[in-house]
This record gives sequence, C-alpha cells and structure tokens, in this order.
Amino acid sequence: MKPRSNWLQAAWQIPALVILSVVTALAVNLIRADRLPLIGDFSVAARMTTATGERIDISLEEAEKLFFTHAAVFIDARSAEEYTQGHIQGARSLPWHDVDLNFMTVTADLELTTPIVTYCDGETCELSHDLALFLRDAGFTNTRVLVNGWTIWQDAGLPVGSGLSSAQN
Repeated sequence: MKPRSNWLQAAWQIPALVILSVVTALAVNLIRADRLPLIGDFSVAARMTTATGERIDISLEEAEKLFFTHAAVFIDARSAEEYTQGHIQGARSLPWHDVDLNFMTVTADLELTTPIVTYCDGETCELSHDLALFLRDAGFTNTRVLVNGWTIWQDAGLPVGSGLSSAQN
C-alpha cells in the first residue's frame, strides 16, 4: 500500500507546485518597476514600430517612388551570396551578419539625412529590421524597412540586378 500512497501524494503535489510557481512569478512581475508584458504583440506592424511609436516600415509604392526618383539608397541586409544571385537594381550589400566589417565602407559617402530603405526576403525576416535599427542608432534617422522586400519587388516586376555592384568589385 505504501507505493500507491506515494503516487497519490505526487499527483496532488506536482500541480500544487506548478500553481505556486505561477502565482509567485506573477507576484514578482507585479512588484517589478519594469514589468514584463504578459501578452505581446508580435505582428509585423508591432515589430516595425520604434520605442517612440514611429513606424519604420515602408510600403512598396513608397519604395518604388523613392527608387524611380533616386531619392533613397537601398541596402540589402541578406548574405553576400543572396545579393549576388539577385537584388534590387542599384542596391548596396550590407549583410547584417557582417555589418561590423562593412558598415563604414558601405555608408562612407552617405549623409546622415539620406533616406535609406533596407530589405531582406520573407515576411518574418528580421535582418532588414535589425539593420535599420543599427543604422538609426548610427545616426541615419531616415531609415525605413521594406518588409519582404526582395520577394515583393520581384513580384511587382520592378528593376533587379545580379552580381556585385560596381562599388563592390
């Protein structure tokens, strides 16, 4: 009979410990000065909003207008290999994973007020977002993100290039 009573005791102790842990965690979060949100917004719109509430994403139409008026510099955040296979025509390559090595070279001729559009591929790709925030922190405050940029640019039949740009040869 002893082994069965141990199982019964464990059967109520385990849920009791879980409930006690959850209540303790919620109480600690409640008294923290910098409370953690219990429910998060992980939508594209929320990811593309800065701490000050500014939206940094840009529509394809806006990006297209900037492209055809030569009013912005486009920067590809994907790997160098992906850039070489195809990119927005005239875009510069600044892979997020190599940003510390190539940042100065890629941005040396840009004014801090230059409009910049970063892009990568895929709606959930964070490379262009991370690059845009990095560029903003570096002083390029007019930096925007074209979400899923490479795919939507191609799907719209807009100008593309391949290989290395003349600045990178």
